[in-house]
Amino acid sequence: MFVHLFCTVWVVVSLCDGVAAAGSPRHIVFIVADDLGWNDVGLHNPDMITPNIDRLAREGVILNQSYVQPLCSPSRSAFMSGYYPFKTGLQHMVILNYQPVCLPLNITILPQKLKELGYATHIVGKWHNGFCSWNCTPTYRGFDSFFGYYNAQEDYYTHTTAGFLDYRNNTSPERTENGTYSTFQFTDVAIDIIQRHDKNQPLFLYLPFQAVHAPIEVPPQYEALYPNVKTEDRRKFCGMVSALDEAVGNITKTLTDSGLMDDTLILFTADNGGWITEHGNNYPLRGGKFTVYEGGTRAVAFLHGSGLENNGTVFDGVGDYKLIDGYPGLYTGWYKPEQVTSDLNLTNIKDWATKYQLFNLKDDPTEHNDLSTSHPDIVKQLAARLAWYEKQAVPPNYPLLPDPKSNPQLYGNVWSPGWC
Repeated sequence: MFVHLFCTVWVVVSLCDGVAAAGSPRHIVFIVADDLGWNDVGLHNPDMITPNIDRLAREGVILNQSYVQPLCSPSRSAFMSGYYPFKTGLQHMVILNYQPVCLPLNITILPQKLKELGYATHIVGKWHNGFCSWNCTPTYRGFDSFFGYYNAQEDYYTHTTAGFLDYRNNTSPERTENGTYSTFQFTDVAIDIIQRHDKNQPLFLYLPFQAVHAPIEVPPQYEALYPNVKTEDRRKFCGMVSALDEAVGNITKTLTDSGLMDDTLILFTADNGGWITEHGNNYPLRGGKFTVYEGGTRAVAFLHGSGLENNGTVFDGVGDYKLIDGYPGLYTGWYKPEQVTSDLNLTNIKDWATKYQLFNLKDDPTEHNDLSTSHPDIVKQLAARLAWYEKQAVPPNYPLLPDPKSNPQLYGNVWSPGWC
């Protein structure tokens, strides 16, 4: 049994329900780092400069076996809904700009539940849970405010993707911040929310940062922190991580200065593992984003807050064995930080159809030793459990052809809702 961060979030909701009933509200700041690898923080790699993230993690509870989905939209849908993506039709690649798809509207999602408990709710950053209908978008799904973007792979300065603007202040396109690095902008907006917040009302601040997803862009002063990194894009990527860490430090300082920190629970996680070909790194874990090996699904994650028990500890979870059924994904090896790879597992997926892999993560967290042949009894037991889950799956909602109504040219060259 592994710790899943999206389950942890909903456990927190239950705790907050009881706390609110007792008259002592707890504020929640939920930070998501995009494509942050296991080896991309100082906790796991002393070459990385992340003092703020490291301090919060060590003061709190490090979730050493916190699992997410291997891609963005599936993880984010789970964070918001508490459902595995195979129960919402989102067990596929990410939601693409032109697809008439979103997290199903019949599900009560996290900010809606927190609104029922009296919370002020705000999102700053990346949504990526669908936007084709206004009803799919953040301020129609329980958030009081939204500053950020709907899709993925935006330019950090122009805030465009696929040639069109994707940047919003609530429901309006945000055109005035062209040229502002998004990590800086999102931090400023978050700080303003915290400073203006009435501390007598519980606060839920969801901060899904753009960093450190591709494209690889960062102001020069952060790249300069890593003179010993020889590969230019890895050096820039490391700088992006340190810029993110500075943002986390500025936000926690504001919580402290505003008198909220002592009554705030901070949750931090990556949405998936580091993207190998975009210079994220998960070493010594196997694989990365786009795979179900540990490097794709075992996230950097922690909880921090004065109300937690066992602060200053590492939680490893319960359960040793992991079964992989079929195709494991694109990256199958072990990649060091400056190792540029074209090692894509592009073999015919049908060749994997009847193949199992079994790993004992307690003894072999780096997944070097496949035990499927030597432990057929465990394979049989876990395969039966997996088949039980598969019976609950709904069909993937993943239309292949672009919907022509999504064309941003119909909406002033902005990716906009209102076409599904």
